[in-house]
Amino acid sequence: MATPRKSTQSRTTRQPEKGRTTAKRATSPGASQNGQRPSPPQSLRNVALMAARELAQLIGHDPEGIVAVEKRDEGWLVQVEVVEAHRIPATTDILAVYEVEVDADGGVTGYRRKDRYVRGRVQE
Repeated sequence: MATPRKSTQSRTTRQPEKGRTTAKRATSPGASQNGQRPSPPQSLRNVALMAARELAQLIGHDPEGIVAVEKRDEGWLVQVEVVEAHRIPATTDILAVYEVEVDADGGVTGYRRKDRYVRGRVQE
């Protein structure tokens, strides 16, 4: 039983005939005039990860973890824990908690070190 052959001709785009107009696509609700959609609201996870990455680039230390994320009227406040000095044993590492301010668009607007402590210290 023979299988049918597929055509090897390439497809060409169909040009509108003279006098005919082509239909324009309707824009969806929320789309702006230039065809771009407004950016979706920032998720808590994305804001926290972006703030931690940006902080690492600013201070030169890798984040240990996200301690807190808080939504504010003008943006977000993210607390990031960072190892500032590795020591042996690891229970004597120097850790710090930084607050990172993030605006409503997701841009970092400021940061400050809030606390610095030895890893083995019990916090009250």
